[in-house]
Amino acid sequence: MAPAKLLATTEIDIDAIKVTDRLRPFSEASIESLMHSIEEIGLQAEIHVRKIRHRENRLFLIAGGHRIEAFRRLGRHKIACKVWDCTDDWATMAEIDDNLTHTNLVPLDEAVFLCERERVFYKIHPEKKQGIAGANARWNATDNLAVASFVTSTAAQMGQSERNVRRIVSAAKRLTNDHIEALRLAPARVTRSDLQTIAKLTSSADQDIVVKALSEGTAKSAAKALSDAKAKPGDALKSDADKKFTKLADAFARAPMAAKRRFVEEYGTQLAELMTDASEEAPTAFTTRRTA
Repeated sequence: MAPAKLLATTEIDIDAIKVTDRLRPFSEASIESLMHSIEEIGLQAEIHVRKIRHRENRLFLIAGGHRIEAFRRLGRHKIACKVWDCTDDWATMAEIDDNLTHTNLVPLDEAVFLCERERVFYKIHPEKKQGIAGANARWNATDNLAVASFVTSTAAQMGQSERNVRRIVSAAKRLTNDHIEALRLAPARVTRSDLQTIAKLTSSADQDIVVKALSEGTAKSAAKALSDAKAKPGDALKSDADKKFTKLADAFARAPMAAKRRFVEEYGTQLAELMTDASEEAPTAFTTRRTA
C-alpha cells in the first residue's frame, strides 16, 4: 500500500466535502452530544478528508461524519480538516481506526468495523495476514506504520483481549447485510453476547429466526429467542413447579440405590409429612398412586 501524504491542515466549506459509503449510519445521540460539546469548548479534533485527483480533485470524507453533521445543524459552514492524498484501502482503515479509537460504538457497529478492518488488513498483507499497530500512527504524516498481527494490534488498540477480538470478528462474519440492518432497528441494544450466540448457529434458518425476534423486540436476548424457537408445543404452559418436579424425578430415577436410600434417610420425616398432607387433600388419587 502506497504511503499516505498529508497535503494540508486547513478550514474547508462543509458543502465541498462528499460524504458517501459510510460503515455505519448517523447516531442522533452522538450528533446532539457533539453539538453541545462544540458550542461549549469548540471542535477538539479535525476531520479527515482525501483529495482524489482522478475525480477532479474533489474532497471525500475519511473520518468525521458526525462532526460535519453537528456543524451543519449548528449553522456553521467551515470546519477544520486534514487533507490527505491516499489510497482507498488507507482511507477505509483510517475511517475504521478513527471510530474504534474515538467513538463509543455499540457492539453491532463495533463488530462490523472490526470485520471490515480484518478484510482490509488481509488485502494489504495477504502473505503475513498482519495489520497496522495503532490508530494514532495512522495520522502521522510520515506514515511510519508499525506492522503487527491483526488481532494483537486491534486488541491493544481497543484495550480488549485477543480472544474477545476473535469472537467479535467471528460473530460479524456470520451476519448478512440484511441481518445487520434488521438488528440496527431492534428496540433494545444488541449485545456482544447476542452476537456471539448468533455466530454459533450453524443453521441460517435459526439465524433468521433469532435476528427477527431481536429486531421485533419479541425476545430480550438471542439466547431467549433461540430457546423459544426450540421449545416444544406446550412447554410454555408448564408451571415452575412442573419443571422442577421433572428435574427432581429425573435425578432420582438416575441415582444409584445407595443414594436413594441415603436421600430417604435424610429427608424421611419431610417425605412422611408430605405424604400425609397429600393423602388428606386427595385420598382417592393418593391411594391409587400408591397401589398402582
